[in-house]
Formats: sequence, structure tokens, C-alpha cells
Amino acid sequence: MVNVTKSGTKKGAGRGKSTFAKDRRRKHHHYLVSVYYADGEKFGRVYTDKEKASRFAERQRRSPVVKSARITQVS
Repeated sequence: MVNVTKSGTKKGAGRGKSTFAKDRRRKHHHYLVSVYYADGEKFGRVYTDKEKASRFAERQRRSPVVKSARITQVS
């Protein structure tokens, strides 16, 4: 009897940066702005323009009730 072992890594292990930039089908990207408030509330808004997302996040960060605001690329 021969023992056969599967070599390689598991699916999903070691996920790195997404390949959004390499996808030629995409006409634009989506950026999610997540705003976390001091009272525990969370708010999110999606933009297709990174500059508008950055301006919105900076405007929210100036508010005294905002704990943090971050931008993530979702597609």
C-alpha cells in the first residue's frame, strides 16, 4: 500500500492583497468609508471616486463625536 500525501497550502491560507488592479473588466472601483462614533454607532458609505471618499473621511474626522474613519477598497 502506498501512502499519498497532499502537498501545498489550504485554500484561503495566506491571503494577501486583492487583485482589484489586475481585473480588466472593471470600469471603476468602490471605496467604503466606515465611520465609528464615540457612542458605539457605526456608519458606512460607498464611493466610486477615491478622492471623494478621502474628502468625506477627512470631514468626518474633524467632528468631535467621531472616533475613527477609515477607507477600504471593496471592489
